[in-house]
Amino acid sequence: MSTSEAIAHDPRSVPLRRRILVRLVVGAARLLATQRPRRIRTVLCRLRRGARPATVDEARAARDTVVSVSLACGGREGCLPRSLATALLCRVHGQWPTWCVGARRLPPFGAHAWVEAEGVPVGEEYPPDYFRTLLTVPSARNP
Repeated sequence: MSTSEAIAHDPRSVPLRRRILVRLVVGAARLLATQRPRRIRTVLCRLRRGARPATVDEARAARDTVVSVSLACGGREGCLPRSLATALLCRVHGQWPTWCVGARRLPPFGAHAWVEAEGVPVGEEYPPDYFRTLLTVPSARNP
């Protein structure tokens, strides 16, 4: 049995120059998503250096742009590349959200990756305590 899912995907809503940048960022995120968690964390820890913490609005704008341009990042199974692409796109603009990976608190088990800004999950339809955080890469300048 399959269920339908509506995805906000409209690449033409993003200007061409920005769309090209986002496609490059999504490509890098999808490549990074194939690596082991330790390697992903190492790469992200290096990339976050010198970036200021992202605000909720900045992180949401980056996430919305990623989802608009990349159909693969828009679906339910695209949480890892979506979160990585969102963090990388924020980094291009000198910001860094907190990148998180965790699991559902209640059975059945379900892993998930997301970004947070100002302590709030960005663009997630779940309550803040729905997932148990297992791994984070916060801004290097987090207060």
